[in-house]
Amino acid sequence: MALALFLVIGGGVVLAIQALGDPRSASPRAVVSLSPAPAAAGSADRVTFSEAALEDLPAWSELGGEETPLSELPQANGPPQAGAESGPAGTLRISVVEAGGQHHTASPLPRAPIAGLTAPGPMGPLPIIGTNGRTPSSAYARPFTSDGSKPKISIIIGGLGFNRRASTQAIEELPAEVTLSFVPYVQGLQGWIDAARADGHEVLLELPMEPFDPDTEDTGPQTLETGLTPAENIERLNNLLSRGAGYFGVTNYQGGRFAANGQAAGPVMQALRERGLLLLTTGLGQRTAMAVEARRAGLSVGAADRIIDAQQEAAAIDDQLLNLEALALQNGSAIGAGFAYPVTIWQVGSWAQELEARGYVLAPVSATLAARARGQ
Repeated sequence: MALALFLVIGGGVVLAIQALGDPRSASPRAVVSLSPAPAAAGSADRVTFSEAALEDLPAWSELGGEETPLSELPQANGPPQAGAESGPAGTLRISVVEAGGQHHTASPLPRAPIAGLTAPGPMGPLPIIGTNGRTPSSAYARPFTSDGSKPKISIIIGGLGFNRRASTQAIEELPAEVTLSFVPYVQGLQGWIDAARADGHEVLLELPMEPFDPDTEDTGPQTLETGLTPAENIERLNNLLSRGAGYFGVTNYQGGRFAANGQAAGPVMQALRERGLLLLTTGLGQRTAMAVEARRAGLSVGAADRIIDAQQEAAAIDDQLLNLEALALQNGSAIGAGFAYPVTIWQVGSWAQELEARGYVLAPVSATLAARARGQ
């Protein structure tokens, strides 16, 4: 009788699931248990900007893959929907639900470098203005056309190149209109730029600049600094710019102290203008001494309106994307900047799918900066 009762109850559960759905379908599908253990000092390889600039540094994949913070485990095609609970003997149980990603399709951009737009540099080709007046900022920008009736929103995702999985995900899954920026120190930089442009993304190069607290922010040995002479900063600038080709402009990595010093920033801004590039700043504001010097030098300059992932949470990123929509509706355009966190890439990709239906257009950063320069 017990067996018969069990079969009856089991059959009822199966029928209920078929009719109503599995109540566990939104529950975690994988559980990872992490047990704390003492770690020897220096036992884990960590790569800093300074180490990444060394010529004999092995490729990032040769160092054991990506160094992934706990908050980003596991890196899947979609952002992990995670919960945690305490387990026995001090273990931590992390529950993860993974979602599938999407691969966008777009026409590739021309392979870099384009003839007539480079000169020999210390690490490779340096960008120059062509004899016909063509600039790298126009030649390497993603073409964009719009009737101008919809507010434009641009997104830049930075910090790319260090983390192979996140960089590949950003290139392959984000819409081609999303601008990507790469760290200059990474090995294989040109390969990353080529891959991004092959998938239709325009590219920026990140320039490490002196932060307010250099002791806590590692920006590497080629950092542009306030204590250097103009010639020394230009030498470092040329070193950075010649590490790859195909970027239409540059953006800052850190740089609070450097941006506040017009005497140090001025010669660098002049050099960027002479090479036909533009500058997009993130996290520095629009009224820095560097921005003043950029305009004085005739350099095209713009600033991101929002950092969208200061909080690495899906809901917080969504809030910032909605703020960008409000800004674009008010001003005609908005620019948001984020880092290559898996959750950022996922949220931006999901948000972009319905952007046009809500009355906006996703535009490359170069197009939005050009429209602002025309007063649109």
